[in-house]
Amino acid sequence: MNFRTPHPFPPVILDDVRGAQKMLSGVARMTVMEGSRHLSELVGAPVHFKCENLQRTGSFKLRGAYVRIAGLSPVERAAGVVAASAGNHAQGVALASALLGVRATVFMPVGAPLPKVAATREYGAQVRLHGQVVDETLAAAQEYAQETGAVFIHPFDHPDIIAGQGTVGLEILEQCPEVRTIVVGIGGGGLAAGIAVAVKAVRPDVRIVGVQAAGAACYPPSLAAGHPVVIDGLHTMADGIKVGRPGDVPFGLVQELVDEVRTVSEAELSSALLLCLERAKLVVEPAGASPVAALLSDPRSFRGPVVALLSGGNVDPLLMQRILTHGMASAGRYLSLRVRLTDRPGALAALLASLSVADANILDIGHVRTDPRLGLTEVEVELHLETKGPVHCEDVTAALRQAGYEVTA
Repeated sequence: MNFRTPHPFPPVILDDVRGAQKMLSGVARMTVMEGSRHLSELVGAPVHFKCENLQRTGSFKLRGAYVRIAGLSPVERAAGVVAASAGNHAQGVALASALLGVRATVFMPVGAPLPKVAATREYGAQVRLHGQVVDETLAAAQEYAQETGAVFIHPFDHPDIIAGQGTVGLEILEQCPEVRTIVVGIGGGGLAAGIAVAVKAVRPDVRIVGVQAAGAACYPPSLAAGHPVVIDGLHTMADGIKVGRPGDVPFGLVQELVDEVRTVSEAELSSALLLCLERAKLVVEPAGASPVAALLSDPRSFRGPVVALLSGGNVDPLLMQRILTHGMASAGRYLSLRVRLTDRPGALAALLASLSVADANILDIGHVRTDPRLGLTEVEVELHLETKGPVHCEDVTAALRQAGYEVTA
């Protein structure tokens, strides 16, 4: 999707990003870039991961937060700063404030993952839990700013934030000068806007592709309308890009400089996260894995060399467990089926023997005897199996049918 409108007075330019890079020297790490053999084979060209999941605080957010807070006047610093976030921005603001000697208050939703709350406190911020969703938390933080005079640090809708995030783009050009496509997740748009500003000013031929979760995709309708619009009913595991409205400042830059915005499904996100963990040995949160999901969904549509930005790695262990299960199911690593048997001694043992020959691992098994569709001497066995992939699933099902079993999904 490509919508372009001239932007006569860009709020952020290359010099701003270069200034932010100098400011961040010794603060933010130049994160590593790792090649992905598996994705390179799928795409037909080199694919590299830019590993911002290994940045201090576990995401790119420190970059923008530090530049924004460092730019405050002495009077503003004395008043302190306040932010609202479910995780990554909270930690970025907390650490940036600690490094700059500024008092920070961070509002987080009541249900925010405990590891993220604990990390934010450990970086030195005062944490206040308020609201069930981020919108309620955001309103509380803005009210606090009005009451106390603290400076509100927006997660994406400010030129300093965008300039700070744009330093990722300068690093990509330095680490992979031959890059032809950069794929980046989009929430409010600060990261994509900053990268686009930096990269397009130096290499206008590089294609910038933004990625949103299909259940929280505010940019496609906004770009179609020509201005930011609000979408309701956000549903995605990728909380880092779960934003209902583009930021005013980044929207114009994304509209002008980002070549395309794609969406990915929840199944594609979980499969991407699983790939990062299994193939690259990298812990990546769902939002950070969104560029990988886009590459997996249509690999041959990307011109290489490709850099996929892994924007963060802060994922709650409980959520990780659920996502990995979902990802394995999406990748065909789980198989659920029902088999009808004659209810007699030895029937189940024979079925299990057939599964053993097919090399399927049984995770769970259950019996159904009370279904009115069953005959008097029949029982239905429900099986949950661990397999080696889609082809193995087909082989297991075929082996059971060849053995004479009636198999239903």
